Formats: sequence, structure tokens, C-alpha cells
Amino acid sequence: MSNSSRSVLGIVFLTVFLDIVGFSIIFPLFPEMLDHYFTLEGSDSALGRLVAWLGNFTGGDDNAVETLFGGVLGSLYGLLQFFFAPIWGGLSDRIGRRPTLLFTLAGTVLSYLLWGLAGSFWVLIAARLLGGAMAGNISTASAAVADTTAAKDRAKGMGMVGMAIGLGFILGPALGAMFVNIELPTGEGVFSINPFSGAAMASMALAIINLLLVVKRFPETLPPEKRGDPKKRSRNPFAGLRELDIEGLPRTNLLYFLYLTAFGAIEFTLTFLAAERLDYGHGDLAWMFVFVGLIIAFVQGGLVRRMAPKHGERKLARMGLILTMPGFAIIGAAQSGVVLYTGLAFMAVGSAFVMPCLSALVSRYAPAERQGLALGTFRSMGSLSRAVGPVIGALIYWRFGSSSPYWIGAAFLLIPIGMAMTLPAPPEIETSQKEG
Repeated sequence: MSNSSRSVLGIVFLTVFLDIVGFSIIFPLFPEMLDHYFTLEGSDSALGRLVAWLGNFTGGDDNAVETLFGGVLGSLYGLLQFFFAPIWGGLSDRIGRRPTLLFTLAGTVLSYLLWGLAGSFWVLIAARLLGGAMAGNISTASAAVADTTAAKDRAKGMGMVGMAIGLGFILGPALGAMFVNIELPTGEGVFSINPFSGAAMASMALAIINLLLVVKRFPETLPPEKRGDPKKRSRNPFAGLRELDIEGLPRTNLLYFLYLTAFGAIEFTLTFLAAERLDYGHGDLAWMFVFVGLIIAFVQGGLVRRMAPKHGERKLARMGLILTMPGFAIIGAAQSGVVLYTGLAFMAVGSAFVMPCLSALVSRYAPAERQGLALGTFRSMGSLSRAVGPVIGALIYWRFGSSSPYWIGAAFLLIPIGMAMTLPAPPEIETSQKEG
């Protein structure tokens, strides 16, 4: 990997890391947000009707209502990512990575400003919608990595992106937990300071640092001669998806969607399981996710980078899928912290291999002029799964018992494992590496 490639990768790492920290800082605030806006707007408001519906659905379980409230906001975010990741990716193929990143990061700053001034629930919703739309820029950052790395180094680069995401998800919620206890003087009106404005302003500060970093240090990685011809592109942003009917791409995207749907269902119900069986509190749950995040960061930042050139992305992706299966099953059977953490370790290691290797495969299947669109579509599949997985997991958990999502999820993984067995070799595979 050349010095210029390392420089771009370092900036992308910081860009993705800061973006994820700013995004995930909101996670620990969801219960307090529900209480604040419900008290502010009353039971007759739209939020009041949503809370009543969630209460009927969960049988009056307040903890479940609070978690589902967070799930609703998360699903909104994920759905907007689903729609906009291929749009930003396709746009970056046409006008370049740098201007697309600058635009989306500026939009991210605005979304956090709206959150900081969310004096009503609807302003909060608007902030999350805008933030979700702009968050599709991770696909553009991934495309920049693909632009500057050779095929044999692609998994290394995507592993660093995955490591940035994992570390961001560790630091973000920790910072959010710090801001839960900070009391701010609140105002009145649709646009006014709220109890969560401190966290919003911290997120905005990180987004501004991110934006300035790209302005000062991020070079354009897609020269004009390698960009798609804008005259051949439809005004409909999704019409470009027809260009991705390339061997390996549809199957990899579907595999990723199925895998991450199962993973999202497990991830969402994990706090319920740990609290119900092991009486875990907020601190215990935080350490649980730190444990998972550190393993993912270590594997993606270290092992994947070293193993991918030798063994190939397809083999590592299959290994990761297979390792995830016992992880799900062990978590479902856990009656002690030792057993739970054993299952979490299997799950974390498995997912740490699957994510960057599938991303690298998508990049290698796609031609240079479609990297942004291909990786944007891939990321949008993940965003959609993050929206539907928690809903499916919650339904299974509350209808069929606490172990059911994990056992069903482990069995369900046989489908993506079977699909992974038939993935074709990417171009240049014969000359770049030997792969099983």
C-alpha cells in the first residue's frame, strides 16, 4: 500500500470514526428523551398516541416501550440511510468523492444543530431524518478507500473502515452517558434549548471537526477520467441500480442484508436478555458493548488486514458466518456472565470478519466507475436490515420467549452461509491471490 493510500485511509478512518461517535452519542439518551417530550407534549399529542400504541403492543412494559421508542427513531435513521446511500455513492461516481463528502458532512452539522434546538418532538424527528439522509456518506468514504487501494489490499482498507465504526460505537455511547447527567436550562418554543442540547452540541462539534478535516486534508480520489458519463445517467437516482447487475454483486448484497437482519435482531434484544436473566444494569450493559466493540476493532484492524491477502475475502467471510452461528446459540442458552461473554466473543469475531470482507468483495466485483454506487447500494442494504432486524427480533422475543431470537437466528444463518459458498471469484483473483 503506497504512502498516498495510507494518507487517504487515515483521513477516511478519522472521518468515519468521528461520524459514528457523533451518531451513536444519542443511544443512551432515548429513555430520557421519551420522558421529556411525552411530559412536554402530553398524551393527546402524536407522541402520546405513539406511546399508547407501543404500550398496548408490549402489554404495558415501560422498559419495552422505551426501547421500542429508540428503535423507532433508529429505524427512521436506517430507512433514510437505505434510500440515500446509493444516491450519495452514485453522485460521488459522477462529481467526485470530495464534494459529495463535503456536502453530506455539512448536512450532518445542520442535523445536529436541529437536534440541539429541538424544542418539540417533530423538530427532533426532522433532525433524525436529515441525519439519516446524510449518514449515507460512509459509502462515499468506502469508495475513496477502493479508489486508492489495490485489489489485494482492498480487505485491509475496508477492515480499517470497520475498525473506525467499531471504535466509534464504543466512544459515542460512553460520551452520551456522560451527558445524561448534565442539566441544562431549557427554553420554550418549537426551536429552543432542551435537556439533550449538550450532547447535540458535542456531536455538532465533532461533525465540524470532521468537515474541517476533509476540507483541509482529504484529496479527490476519483479523477475526472475515471468518472461515469453524466450524460448516460438517468435523473432517477435509483435507475442506476440496473448498472449493478454484475456477477457476484446481487448475491453479496442479499447475503449481507440477510446476515445483518439476523445480527440486528440479536443486537437489539441483547439488552433485554442480559437484564432479564442476569439482572444487568446500565453499567453492565455498557461494558458488554465495549467488550464486543473492542473485539471487532481488534479483528478488523489487525487480523483481517493480515489474513485477507493470504486467504482471500470469500474464505474469511464464510469463516465469519460460521463463527457467528455458535455465538448466537451460546447467547441464547446463557445463564451466567461467563457463558454470555463466550457467546458475545464468537459473535463479535464472526461479524468482524464478515463485514469488511463482504464490503471488499463488492468493491472488487464492481468496475472503477461504479464503486460509489456499488458500495452505496451495499451500505443501503445494511441500513435497511438495521431498520427491520430490531422489529423482527422484538416480535420473536416477546411472542416466543427470550431464547427464541438466538436459536432462530443461528438456524437462519444457514441461508447466508449457503449463499457464501457459491460466491464467484472476483476479477484479478488469479493474479492477486489464491483463494479457496
